[in-house]
Amino acid sequence: MGLFSRKQDPAPADPAAAELGREYAIAKRHGDRKKVNQIARQLGNGTTDRESFEAGRRAYDDIPPIDPPRRNRRRR
Repeated sequence: MGLFSRKQDPAPADPAAAELGREYAIAKRHGDRKKVNQIARQLGNGTTDRESFEAGRRAYDDIPPIDPPRRNRRRR
């Protein structure tokens, strides 16, 4: 759900897989290919709950990225 929404998402069945999903989303947003590949290999082993992983990934992806402040001065 949204940041200030009163609706509650049900808790994921596997909190460790949800945390792994959040780490995956963070690595994707920051362009950390090494971490993304590491998590993808771990996910491919089949030991993590895919539904909880996706819930954790969506929870982070729902937060919009912050636009960096722009400089007003021109570069020379």
